[in-house]
Amino acid sequence: MKVGDKVLVIDDDISGVVSKVEGITIFVLTEDDFEIGFQKEELLVLDKVLSKKEFLPENLSEVLSEKEIKKNKNSKRVKPKERSLPPMEVDLHIHQLVPKSKYLSNYEMLTIQLDTAKRQLDFAIKKKIQRVVFIHGVGEGVLRAELEYLFRQYENIQYNDADYQKYGRGATEIYIFQNKKP
Repeated sequence: MKVGDKVLVIDDDISGVVSKVEGITIFVLTEDDFEIGFQKEELLVLDKVLSKKEFLPENLSEVLSEKEIKKNKNSKRVKPKERSLPPMEVDLHIHQLVPKSKYLSNYEMLTIQLDTAKRQLDFAIKKKIQRVVFIHGVGEGVLRAELEYLFRQYENIQYNDADYQKYGRGATEIYIFQNKKP
């Protein structure tokens, strides 16, 4: 796999373009502009678009019966993905969210940043992403305080300062508990 390849994630409904390769981790820029790291075995390179004739076998019932037999033989529980996956990063700096912020008031900028944070948080919960780092910067701490208020609205979230060596004091990492019942 190389930078620029279009890929699909095998066990999830995620697709995108390879943005960088670091050792055994391949980073994919999704259609929602998230950069997520995967192992090579978790990805499928899209060479070309298949027509329906190429995609569907002529004897579909035969293929389905083979699949049922294989499924019954190998009904072992699949282990969850390793917990060492890198977190999803969401940069909330206003210049990353809008093309021009010159004419926006502080209130408008804060609203855009909070709406983005809520949308990305809901996306992470929906896609069962366990760790998310919100990069908010240091500033006067208004955005950070509003983010903490937002995070307290969710029962299945724990938040702390993100890794100081990587982000400094300007980021908050959240952990999403997946097994909480609504």
